[in-house]
Amino acid sequence: MTPGRHTPDPREARTPAEFLALLQTLKDWSGLTYRELSARAETSGEVLPRSTVANMLARPTLPREELLTVFVRACGVAPGELAGWLEVRRELAGRGPYPPADPADGDAARADPACADPADGDPAEGDAEEADAARPDPAGADRADADPADADPVADRPAAAEPSDASGTTRAAGPGLSWPVVPAAPSSGPPRPRSETPSRIRRAVVAAVAVTGLVLAGFSVVAFLRDGRTGPAGQPPRTSAPETSAPETSAPETSAPETSAPETSGAAPTAPAAGDVRIRVMGTDLCLAERRGTRTGQIHQVPCAEAVVPLYSLAAVGAGRWRIVSDHPDFGPGCSGIPSGGRIPDAAYEDSECGDGGRIEAFALEPYGPGGPVRGYRIVPVGSGTPGSCVTVVGDREAAWARLAQAPCVPDAAGQLFSFDRRGPASPGTP
Repeated sequence: MTPGRHTPDPREARTPAEFLALLQTLKDWSGLTYRELSARAETSGEVLPRSTVANMLARPTLPREELLTVFVRACGVAPGELAGWLEVRRELAGRGPYPPADPADGDAARADPACADPADGDPAEGDAEEADAARPDPAGADRADADPADADPVADRPAAAEPSDASGTTRAAGPGLSWPVVPAAPSSGPPRPRSETPSRIRRAVVAAVAVTGLVLAGFSVVAFLRDGRTGPAGQPPRTSAPETSAPETSAPETSAPETSAPETSGAAPTAPAAGDVRIRVMGTDLCLAERRGTRTGQIHQVPCAEAVVPLYSLAAVGAGRWRIVSDHPDFGPGCSGIPSGGRIPDAAYEDSECGDGGRIEAFALEPYGPGGPVRGYRIVPVGSGTPGSCVTVVGDREAAWARLAQAPCVPDAAGQLFSFDRRGPASPGTP
């Protein structure tokens, strides 16, 4: 927990957005990373995935009560204060996203003739429509007098006719509607020339499809016979001896990682540049890495040959600032940073998910070498709550697995100088 600060008061939240902002403040107050929160919940027999916490704090909606309970407990809130968080969450959820509807709006809609249902209109209109449907169509009479050969059989059907039952009477389908009758059987006279055209088209299409099928079958047979001469059935043709005789790779290419000499303690520092790097502590053969199998993300110094988890790279973020990106085989991509905005003087230098607003993830990589050549580069947190701080090897600076943390920058830069060696396929320690 951050010294001298009290836990946030959930009663200050008036909206879901303010409530989520207080949850972010609560995480900052705890001083724990996503990994540490997940590990603390696990020790209590609860489940709190790191990705779930990150998504909860990034969404604009209220979290579920179960998730809120586990998160607040993992942050170290006293049991008596948990009920306050749950109570505020229920109050905000009960308000809903929209105000209740005004009953006057519904009355106005019912009183507006424009909103009335067409089915509830004036009955006289329905009677008029039925009368129009029963009135003979002069245009229909003209079509009846026309030449039958020029008439459209679909248009000649009586639109308002009603089907007859066995007694010969018609059945009404409802006001203004009528059932279409089945068209009468065609006359026994000769068919019209227009009806012969679709039949000819259909015959031509069938013939074309048949010819195409025969051509494709012929090609398949030829391909099958050709494959049968070059290899056993069900296997690809054999390749020539020169293509399969010797592997393409030569001994010098595969032995490069074994013969490459490791960096020595007296090697000159390498300036930071965007791309894959291995961060080496100057004056030693130790490099930065995590202890695999732990969830804390704490960064240590280890022998460079063992510094394989995670892999690091540099990404420029502008104005002389850099982001140190990590690639962990178990937890995926992340960023090195200082938790709680650097407000804790000896805050751990650790890896966690990128984009946590409560962490410092931008660094100035400042060259150090007063009065002479550059002896190394300091990792200075940008905007730290503890000004004048540098990433430092604390404890026994000559021992493997000594941890790194934020500490005051010292004049001689002891334990604070690093080299950003290029990491490639032939670099020692690369998996």
